[in-house]
Amino acid sequence: MPTIELRNISNFICRNISLKISSGELLVLLGPTGAGKTTLLNIISGLIPYEGSILFDGEPIDKIPVSSRGTSYLFQDLALFPHLDVRSNIIYGLLIKKLGQDQIEDRLNEMCNLLNIGHLIGRYPRDLSGGEKQRVALARAIAPSPRILLLDEPFNSLDVKTRKYLRIEFKRILKGLGLTTIFVTHDFKEAEEMGDRLAVIDSGRLEQVATPQEIFFSPNGDKVANFLGAPNIFDCDNYEVLDNGLVKASCEGLTIITVWERERLSKIAISPDDIYVSRNEPPGPPINRFRGTIVEEISHNSIISLKIKTKTKEILARIRNEDFISENLGAGSDVFFILPLRNLRGV
Repeated sequence: MPTIELRNISNFICRNISLKISSGELLVLLGPTGAGKTTLLNIISGLIPYEGSILFDGEPIDKIPVSSRGTSYLFQDLALFPHLDVRSNIIYGLLIKKLGQDQIEDRLNEMCNLLNIGHLIGRYPRDLSGGEKQRVALARAIAPSPRILLLDEPFNSLDVKTRKYLRIEFKRILKGLGLTTIFVTHDFKEAEEMGDRLAVIDSGRLEQVATPQEIFFSPNGDKVANFLGAPNIFDCDNYEVLDNGLVKASCEGLTIITVWERERLSKIAISPDDIYVSRNEPPGPPINRFRGTIVEEISHNSIISLKIKTKTKEILARIRNEDFISENLGAGSDVFFILPLRNLRGV
């Protein structure tokens, strides 16, 4: 599968984007709505004009038409043909390539086995569940053996459980095929599960390209950090190994217990949304329970951001407005906060 190189790509949204994607890599374009993610997919597929150059395996493809670039594009709305059954949807691209009937049937059977959709072959899109439509759409996209696969937020319309299941399955399938894939999302957790690397885009500019772990623990500037939700990151001075895969770490004056089974722990992080805050001491064992004082409150309609200061560290937490009111919190309030063990991550 080809490598992809973007050189100084610009248009009405994108601003001088340069990026290299390795053969067989699953790269995630991550950013807020309107950042330019879908625009960049459209540029790579040749659907819209641009300045700069795109190379597949070192060869410029700027003057090659859409139909000859060897890309398959799975749109956000899937775009299954409603008047065609599953079989006809899947083989649509094969007919365009004018493959022989035996080749078409072999490829159809291969797709049905790969995505476990053989039992759906006679149905129409209106008779499929959301997850089934996703499988059929992916089968149609990869049936013509594209060189590059482009996926534009394909799981947006699905419930949380189905999305997670399909993410895991789709990644397994795509990595097994060795397809060079670009996947668009605005959800960091989805990006983290899918991507070998993430490319964070904001306002048409490429802000950072790195592994999910590198981006979460070392965001390149305020734009990336704020998009991720400004995670709290604790530098660990030392740690002690406990039983059952746990460690007790000393991090900037706080003793934090977390799950860790690797050789070295240097940092611990947690999202502000995962921190529990209360005025009164909560019940239960005092694991990762600390005291601090609210020094600033910022309202975001239904969510309140709280800056909580301990003797050695300032913590950012976010809670619902109704909880903020019911707990009678405000600047100057002394509070307890808990860092739930299940929500901590280390590096």
